[in-house]
Amino acid sequence: MSTPHLEIEPLTGTLGAVVHGIDLTQPLDADTAAAVCTAAVRHRVIFLRDQHITPGQQVAFARHFGALTPAHPLVGGLDEEHPEVLQLDSADYPLGVGSRGKGTSYNNRWHTDVTFSATPPAFALLAGKVIPARGGDTLWADLVDAYATLSDPIKALIDPLVAVHDANATFNRFRAEDPTGEQREKLSKLAPVRHPVVRVHPDTGERGLFVNDTFTAAIEGLEPAESDAILSLLYSHCIAPERTVRWHWREGDLAVWDNRSTAHYAAADYTERRVMHRVTVAGDRPFGINGTVD
Repeated sequence: MSTPHLEIEPLTGTLGAVVHGIDLTQPLDADTAAAVCTAAVRHRVIFLRDQHITPGQQVAFARHFGALTPAHPLVGGLDEEHPEVLQLDSADYPLGVGSRGKGTSYNNRWHTDVTFSATPPAFALLAGKVIPARGGDTLWADLVDAYATLSDPIKALIDPLVAVHDANATFNRFRAEDPTGEQREKLSKLAPVRHPVVRVHPDTGERGLFVNDTFTAAIEGLEPAESDAILSLLYSHCIAPERTVRWHWREGDLAVWDNRSTAHYAAADYTERRVMHRVTVAGDRPFGINGTVD
């Protein structure tokens, strides 16, 4: 797939592509913007090298994918001018993000962003600002291929199931580090939500798994041991090497992923500072083969 100035280089059979021939410091024409958005859906995650963009330019590019969300449900934006930009800085660990030996967080576990929301983000855009000399890669998993490669009996079992997603256990550290009570108040508003285990992609109609080890608490209607066993099976199946792609960051890199069809993992194998800027695009309520969950 290409436009006169755009080339898409796939990285694997189903997941990941590098986009060449684009300069995000300049405004995009409509055809180029549409081609990039199409590539992000088709390849699940795309990468753009040498994009030394400002936070404002990242926000402007992100708007081609849709309306933007605030930086994070619990953490403020980069500054007053950029409330949509979440800074992930290993020097201050705003979300517990740390290099090896300095703590881990949900970023260092496989997850799909903000599935504890009734309307999780549709896309996320992550810019590499300060990259360690070694380590700090990010991995993505293809949740559509994960569903497609399950056996028919397992598909029939999970197709109608509903799972509960909850942020409280993951962000429990905020309660202990919250002298003002502000974070506890925010957490109290994050009630558990219900999503289909198998999500139908609103743009492609593809079915994909929509559970993750970080925010999915349990499958409704099953005994705890049954829920744990099925989720464990699905988690391990999702992250098999043949369904993943790994990106070795350079400063100026930008990754854009479809949050409706992927999970990702930030490897905490570095000892130097790592700074990333993330922007998320608002999404819709997930629906499965039987529609949305009431």
